[in-house]
Amino acid sequence: MSQIHSTKNKQVAPLSFAAVTETVHTRIQVSFNYPVSFTRDALNLRNMTLANLFPRTLPSSPQIMPVIDSEVLHHHADLPHKLQAYAERHGFNLLSHEVVRGGEICKQEPEAMLEALYRRIADEQVDRHSYLLVIGGGAVLDAVGYAAATAHRGIRLIRMPTTTLAQNDAGIGVKNAINHQQRKNYLGTFAPPFAVINDFDFLDTQSERDKRAGIAEAVKVALLKDSDFFNYLLAHRKSLTDFHHEAALTMIKRCASLHLAHIAGSGDPFEMGSARPLDFGHWSAHKLEALSGHRLRHGEAVAIGIALDSLYAWQTGRLSKQQCADILICLEGAGFQLCCDELEAMNMQDALNEFREHLGGNLCITLLSGIGAASEVSDIDAQLMQRCAQWLIQGHLPHIKLKLDATYGQ
Repeated sequence: MSQIHSTKNKQVAPLSFAAVTETVHTRIQVSFNYPVSFTRDALNLRNMTLANLFPRTLPSSPQIMPVIDSEVLHHHADLPHKLQAYAERHGFNLLSHEVVRGGEICKQEPEAMLEALYRRIADEQVDRHSYLLVIGGGAVLDAVGYAAATAHRGIRLIRMPTTTLAQNDAGIGVKNAINHQQRKNYLGTFAPPFAVINDFDFLDTQSERDKRAGIAEAVKVALLKDSDFFNYLLAHRKSLTDFHHEAALTMIKRCASLHLAHIAGSGDPFEMGSARPLDFGHWSAHKLEALSGHRLRHGEAVAIGIALDSLYAWQTGRLSKQQCADILICLEGAGFQLCCDELEAMNMQDALNEFREHLGGNLCITLLSGIGAASEVSDIDAQLMQRCAQWLIQGHLPHIKLKLDATYGQ
């Protein structure tokens, strides 16, 4: 190391590396605030939900580029016309719409979709003060949200979810993602939307599977946060299966509210820590989706994941027999199949290791400690989890009037 001398050429001791290191600590606080609205017929000219998002004091008309799920457009062919009429009535600069493939395919094979969106954004000079309005199911919201968050480091995104699962979970939070290398949500961002508009009228044109799939996320958040809500879901499981409007809309609004309260109040909205309670039942669900080639809907896989982890929680003394039975009764009663070929093929230890890598090296699994309560564990008995999977595969499930079989355990 070179010597440091005074102006009188007097030699002094060399400074240590630590002595010449200077650190400036910077703290940045950013507050996010976005509305989540529940309405009907959002593009009716008299419905001001969308129009009221934009201040009247803007120096110019807001520029909006719509991006529409192909499945939604199939059922709502008049959607572009309604958008244009609404824009003319309320003074928007509406660009021509872009159509993206609906369903998980837009996340599984996103390259063409992303390239088309990035090119349109550049060609139309869509900037950070413009808006993308995405209308579609959860997968489309995820993929288009990823494009919006990465173009210009972030374009304002308005989400209009069209499925049960998107309105009560996937479309209201702060995450966006696409799949990569057969891994669910491997590439993604945390980017809160500018606004979310849940239009209940879109729900009637869902498939029966999509109507049911969203129920799983409601059961999940009720089990974590609200025992009264779980009891409501249990009592109304048949109405939910038939998608009676009153029960379905109550479920969607309460589920969305609980998710939003957790995001806002957990202290970790961007999941910097290992604990991810809202991913209860998801560690196995993501693997099941991948193994099925996304034949399984996300909600269908989550229902199996909830059942699997609930059996494990009962077997490890965290849940009572009756609590475990009620969870399985609720899921079955809502129309879910709690086993699939992929569950039999899944290696539990490999799936746990994959989830550990996804979390960043430390395993943290949320398990129920009661109805409406949960805790985090860092160690899972993979062999016991495999036995729980076998019980699901073999159909040894409790029903309202039946006791659990003696071979089932306790």
